[in-house]
Amino acid sequence: MKSTIVLVHGAFADSSSWNSVIDQLADDGHTIIAAANPLRGLASDAAAVSDVVRSVEGPVLLVAHSYGGSVMTNVAADAGEITGLVYVNGLAPDAGESAFELASKFPGSTTGDSVRPTPRSDGTTDLTIAPELFQDNFCADLPESQSLRMAVTQRPATLEALQEPSGEHPLWKQVPSWFVIGEEDRNLPPELHHYMAKRAGARSTIPVPGASHAVALSKPEAVVESIRDAATSAVAG
Repeated sequence: MKSTIVLVHGAFADSSSWNSVIDQLADDGHTIIAAANPLRGLASDAAAVSDVVRSVEGPVLLVAHSYGGSVMTNVAADAGEITGLVYVNGLAPDAGESAFELASKFPGSTTGDSVRPTPRSDGTTDLTIAPELFQDNFCADLPESQSLRMAVTQRPATLEALQEPSGEHPLWKQVPSWFVIGEEDRNLPPELHHYMAKRAGARSTIPVPGASHAVALSKPEAVVESIRDAATSAVAG
């Protein structure tokens, strides 16, 4: 039985960030779900994605980008038959680590200087990337017109979600993982991605030269290669 592929987007993006990957996977015979990540709080976001997994019959391959990797890491292990995790420039926190903590673990991130806060009436704070800085931080290898659309339509994440410590049972300690790393990621340092991949004992690590944080849009072939590898490995057992 082929895995259902559940795609989890990250902060400052939405499910359309997977469009190029979906196009290439469409003919593989997998059911594909691009989950709507609420971006409100790490535990609550992970609960929402866990509910998506619970709705699926059969094996599930989880694929996540950026902060979505933190969410994927906190999906309940018993939510379904989860066969693999593919981190696409994705965060893979250990217990107690936050997205902000990991982003500053190695030099190179421009995100701290790029985000702008918007206080909300519920007491939380939304963060967005300043439109004039979006391309340089998030997608330097995409055309300016595409970057502009992404900047205008970006979805904010709360400051609280990015500061929230990860849970006690990282899913990557129980489920095999694959990593795709954009070597020109300015949102999260490539050195961090390599560190997390090694720590997780990744089955495969694919570095993508010249790729930005938005590697799923700019270099979808590398992402699809990793997803297919993970899906095949799951079938092979």
